[in-house]
Amino acid sequence: MKTRAAGKVPVTVVERRKGEYDGGRKSIQERYFGLESLLLLICLTASLLILPLILPPLPPPPFMLLLLPIAILTVLMLLAFMPSNVRDITL
Repeated sequence: MKTRAAGKVPVTVVERRKGEYDGGRKSIQERYFGLESLLLLICLTASLLILPLILPPLPPPPFMLLLLPIAILTVLMLLAFMPSNVRDITL
C-alpha cells in the first residue's frame, strides 16, 4: 500500500487486466454495435426517410385486416387474466 507524503492518506493501487473495460473511453459504436450492424441501422434509417417521399401512397387495408390486431390484443388479454393452476403443473 502506498501513502501520500503530505496527507498520509493510504492509496491502493489497482492494476487493470488486459481487455477490461476502460471507464468510458470507448465510443457508443464500439461498445454496443459492430460495424456491420451500424451500417445496417444507417441504411434502414435512410430508407425509412427516403422511400415515403418516392413511393406513391398506398390504399387503406381491408376492414377485416384492421380487426386482426384487435383480435390478437383480446386473446392476449384473456390469457393474461385467466387464472392458472400452478399446482397442477408437473415438471
